[in-house]
Amino acid sequence: MTATVPLDDSDQLAGTGFEVHSDEGAAPREEVVGFGFWVFLLSDIVIFASFFAAYAVLRNSTAGGADSRALFSLGNVALETLCLLLSSYACALAHVALARRAAAAFLIGLAATFALGALFLTLEIREFADFLARGATPQSSAFLSAFFALVGLHGAHISAGLIWLAGLAALFVLQGSGARYGSRFFCFALYWHALDLVWIGIFTVVYLMGVLP
Repeated sequence: MTATVPLDDSDQLAGTGFEVHSDEGAAPREEVVGFGFWVFLLSDIVIFASFFAAYAVLRNSTAGGADSRALFSLGNVALETLCLLLSSYACALAHVALARRAAAAFLIGLAATFALGALFLTLEIREFADFLARGATPQSSAFLSAFFALVGLHGAHISAGLIWLAGLAALFVLQGSGARYGSRFFCFALYWHALDLVWIGIFTVVYLMGVLP
């Protein structure tokens, strides 16, 4: 017979009212939420993989127009990459500060994550604007369509992450750190680090392979 162990407030699923039961007692809430969010992230990775595949097929279909060597600047992309890597590091430090209940350090970590992520997005938008000013639009070739779709999809995820992060910061300031807040930030951290990994793939497959002979 399965033992029924009701979850306390710290283990209760946020907003659902459901309880988790097992022969060994309740599973930690962070594990339950983390597993569900990993499922979401994996489905998102599948979407990115399809965009990567499309780019790999169309990368040489320039229709006689500008190719990757003519458009890409590794210096600008390296700066974007540095910003995103540092933002992921700041996010990790914020997670540690939250676990130690260091409110000031946590808020500083959130601010640094947001600022670096916003700088990354600004550099990416500036790159897109430069391409468009040079006539390299998504309609110019299949290569550019695939490029704007893949890199733009990642940029849209970064934008959503920044909005999410701003909401988490406001919630922390207004309500403080509760049991549910830790799980929410844990999910955000997973999301942000996953975008970091996707960008490393974009940097390698799109930019680095596109410029090097």
